[in-house]
Amino acid sequence: MHEPGRDCALCPRLCALRAKLRVDHPAWHNAPVPSFGNARARLLVVGLAPGLKGANRTGRPFTGDFAGDLLYSTLKKFGLARGTYRAGREDAAWHPDDLELTGARLTNAVRCLPPANKPLPAEAAACRPFLKAEIGAMPGLRIVLALGRVAHDATLAAFGLRAASARFAHGAFHELPGDRLLADSYHCSRYNTNTRRLTPEMFEAVFAEIRRRLD
Repeated sequence: MHEPGRDCALCPRLCALRAKLRVDHPAWHNAPVPSFGNARARLLVVGLAPGLKGANRTGRPFTGDFAGDLLYSTLKKFGLARGTYRAGREDAAWHPDDLELTGARLTNAVRCLPPANKPLPAEAAACRPFLKAEIGAMPGLRIVLALGRVAHDATLAAFGLRAASARFAHGAFHELPGDRLLADSYHCSRYNTNTRRLTPEMFEAVFAEIRRRLD
């Protein structure tokens, strides 16, 4: 099974935060966020963890906050998604849209919301079996796109590789076992785009190269 249960108890710190939010915001998802997209896709995008008012609220990766605005518009631009993306109001329950991923699947290195959006190494390790199972359930997988260093390291570990075997660098591509590739990008968070660490043009350039390699 590659999805943790709703009341997964592997990480006490994340469980405590989840319990508090279930009281404070009972209409939110407040649980491990399942992957989104077709398991037959050739591209897997791995993020950091759900955002407070993003996936933790909506229950779908990268949905409900700025990161989703940039990611989903880019996926659509490169023919990897179609339909209408709806983030919804950030303090309300989310109502599903008709967005469909046509060539990608999305997941996170850590499936539950971490305090301050910073998971501990032990929490990433606890979630690793789910990422490993996710990869194993995608027979046509060709490229894993890691959004940020935590996702990069989690992907390497899921393939049984040491972090030192491939250094994270925006725009880099690394070989993985099974004739697969690991692509790197800075995370499409509001902080990274506001500080210009990541621009839409930089993000699209990574997807252009992914599209080229897939084609």
